[in-house]
Amino acid sequence: MPASVSIESLSFAYRNAGTRVLKDLSAQIEEGTFIALMGHSGAGKSTLCCAMNGLVPRFFRGNYDGRVTVEGKKVTKCGIVELSKMVGLVLQDFEAQLFSTNVELEIAFGPENQMLSREIIRERIDRYLSFVGLEGERHRDSSTLSGGQKQRLAIGSVLAMEPRVLVMDEPVTDLDPKGREAILSISGRLRDQKRTLVVVDNEYENIIKADRIWLMKEGEIVAQDSSASILSNAPLLESCGVMAPPTVSLFHAMSWPGSPFTFEDAKSLLKEGNLVTRREKSGFEECHSPRKGNPLLEARDLSFQYPGSLVLSLRNINLVIHEGEFVAILGENGSGKTTLAKHLNGLLTPVSGEMLVESRPTRAYRKPELARQVGYVFQNPDHQIFAPSVREEVGFGLKIRGEKPGIIEENVGRALAATGLEGYEDKSPFLLARGERERVAVASVLAVKPRVIILDEPTTGLDYAHQLETMRMLKSLNEEGHIIIIITHAMWIAESFATRTIVMRQGEIITDGPTRRVFADERGLSETSLVPSALVRLSNWLGTASLTVEGMVKELQS
Repeated sequence: MPASVSIESLSFAYRNAGTRVLKDLSAQIEEGTFIALMGHSGAGKSTLCCAMNGLVPRFFRGNYDGRVTVEGKKVTKCGIVELSKMVGLVLQDFEAQLFSTNVELEIAFGPENQMLSREIIRERIDRYLSFVGLEGERHRDSSTLSGGQKQRLAIGSVLAMEPRVLVMDEPVTDLDPKGREAILSISGRLRDQKRTLVVVDNEYENIIKADRIWLMKEGEIVAQDSSASILSNAPLLESCGVMAPPTVSLFHAMSWPGSPFTFEDAKSLLKEGNLVTRREKSGFEECHSPRKGNPLLEARDLSFQYPGSLVLSLRNINLVIHEGEFVAILGENGSGKTTLAKHLNGLLTPVSGEMLVESRPTRAYRKPELARQVGYVFQNPDHQIFAPSVREEVGFGLKIRGEKPGIIEENVGRALAATGLEGYEDKSPFLLARGERERVAVASVLAVKPRVIILDEPTTGLDYAHQLETMRMLKSLNEEGHIIIIITHAMWIAESFATRTIVMRQGEIITDGPTRRVFADERGLSETSLVPSALVRLSNWLGTASLTVEGMVKELQS
C-alpha cells in the first residue's frame, strides 16, 4: 500500500528550549491504517501531531530538521486550505479550537472556508452532528456545553472537512465510555474509505483496534508493532509511562497462560483452560461504605436551569456527603455532574431547593468564607491559573483573605510539598506541562485548607505515572481528613480510589452507594452509558470482592 504519511529524519526543538522534543524520527503510515501514539507526558506525541499538519514549525517556532510528507506533498510547502483537505487535527486542548457562537456554526466553519456549496455544507452539518451525538444541540451556545460535549463538537468540526488524514490528540478524555466507543468507531469508516487515522491515547481500551502502535519515549519512537504485541508487553509499556492492561497484569501475576486485553478474552481463556474456580457473589449487595463522620454537604430538593435553556439541568437532587468520604461522581456527558459540583461551593445557586454547607445555605455565605470550606479545581486548570509565578498562584487565595505573610509562606510551602511542586516556586505556571498545571491548581486550593476538595476530571491529560501520583496524593489528603469529590470518566480511577460512587443521568441521581456495589451492577451502569473496566467485569464474573489487580491476586491465591 502507498504511504499516506512519511516522516523522514524529523527533529524539533521549541524556540529557546535547551533540548529537542523530537529526535531524528523516521516512520511511515500506510494509506487507510489506524495508528495509535502512546507514551509518557513530554514524550513528543503532541509535537509529532502538530508536525503532521504543519503547525510545527509554522506556528510553533523552533529548530526544525527533516521533513513530513502527506500523500507525497511536503506539509511545510502546502497552503492552509490545501492542508485542511489533507490533514485534520483535533487538539488536546480542544476548547482552544472552538470559537463560533453556536454548535451548528462551529461545524459549518471549516467547510465554509473550503468554499463548499451550501447544499454540501448543510449535509455535512447534519451528518457530523448526528455522528458526534449533538444533533439536539445545534442551536445551543457552544460555551454552555459540558466538557465532553465540547470535545465532541471539536471532533465534529474537524470531521466535517473530511481530511484524508485525521489526527486526534487524546480525543476522548472527557467522554463517557459509550461516547468513546462511538467516536473511535470512525476507524472502520475511515479504513473503508482508505483514509488514515492517527490517535494519541494512553488508555489501552481505546486503541485495541489500532493496526499499529508507536510507543514514544523522550522524543523517540522506541517501538512500532501491532497492538497485540505492544499491549502484551507490560514492562515496556510501564517504562514509557503507559498503564498496562490490568487483565494482562493479572494473568502474568497468576502465571496463567495468555495476555488478554478484554473481559471477553480473559473469560474465554479462564474457561477453556479451567484455570480458576468461580466464587459466589455474596457480599456485593451488602457492601457498606466506610464509617462516616458528620454530614457536611447536603442538597435538598435541589433543581437548576441554565438561563435560556428549556430543560432542567438538575432535578430534585437530594444528597448528603459526610466527613471522611472519598466520592466519585459518574455519568454520561451532559448528565449534570459538573453542574451539581458547582452547587457544592456556591458557584451556582439553585432555582429551587437548597444547597447546605454545615446546615447553612450556600447563598448565606460570603464567598471567601465558603471557599475556606469547599475548594474547587476546574476541569481545565488553565481556567483558574493567572499569576506570573507558582508561588504567587498558590498563595493568591490566602492573600486576598488578608492572611499574614508568615501564614501565607507556611501554607504555600505545605501545599507545594503535598503536590510535589517544591522547587517550582519561581517558575511561570503557564510554561509548565498540563499535569504540572493541574498540580498547581490543586495546590492553590490546598493552601486555603478547605475541608472539601472537588476536582473535575483530575487525571485528564496525565500519563499513568502522574495519574497515580495525583490520585495517591488525593487519597493521602482524604486520610488526613479532607472530603474528596472527583468527577471522572476514567472507570479505573473511580474503582481504585473512591469509597462511594454517585451515578447521574439527565440531571438526576440514579445510583448512590459503596463503589464495589455500584460496579457490581453492570446492567444498571449500562443504562447510564457506563461500562466497568475489563478487570472489574472479570472480578464480577469470578465473584471476587477486590477492584484492583493486587487485591484480586490476594483473594485468588488465598
